[in-house]
Amino acid sequence: MTTNLDIKNKIIESALPDVPFDGWNDATLKNAAIRAGYQPSMVRAVFPQGVEDALIHFSSMMDEKMMEALNKTNPQSLRVRDRISLAVRTRLDVLDEYKEAERLAVAWWMRPMRKFRGAKLVWKTADLIWIWAGDTATDYNRYTKRALLSGVIGSSVLFWLGNPGGDVAAFIDRRIENVMSIGKIVSSRKSA
Repeated sequence: MTTNLDIKNKIIESALPDVPFDGWNDATLKNAAIRAGYQPSMVRAVFPQGVEDALIHFSSMMDEKMMEALNKTNPQSLRVRDRISLAVRTRLDVLDEYKEAERLAVAWWMRPMRKFRGAKLVWKTADLIWIWAGDTATDYNRYTKRALLSGVIGSSVLFWLGNPGGDVAAFIDRRIENVMSIGKIVSSRKSA
C-alpha cells in the first residue's frame, strides 16, 4: 500500500534533478508528480502549503539520510565535540548530491516571512544530532545546546555553499571550538 510518505518521497526525488534549473516552485513539483506517475493535483494533496511543505519534506528526507549514515557509527566511541562535528559533516555529505537544490532551499527560507519556519528545520536537525550524540538534558541546557548547534549548522551550510573547495571540516571544527569557548566563559561567570 502506498502511503502519503511514499508519495511525498517520490515527488521530491522526481523533482530534485529539475530544481537546479527550474527552482523550487509549483510547476517543478507538478512536473515531478507526473514523472512519478501521479496527477498534478497530487502535489496539493500531499503538500497542502505547496513549496513550503515540499521543502519541509526535503529537509526531513535529508535528516533521515543523515541518521542512516550516522547510525553506522557508535557515538560513544567519540568525544562529544567529535560526535557533533561528524554529524554536521554527515549532514553536508548527504546534501552534496543536492547542493544546488539546497542552495535554492536556503534562499527560499531566507525571505523575511519564512525565516522563522526555516530556523525550525535547522533546530529539528540539531535536535536529531544531539539525541544521536547521547544528550539527555531536559532543563535549559537542552535548548541552549540546540540553539548553539543550530548556529553551527547554519553557518556551516552557508560556508559549504559559498566556498567550493573550502575546508568544510576545519570550518565546522572552528565553529564548534567557538561554541565551546562561549560555554567556558558562561560557566566561569556562573561560578564567580
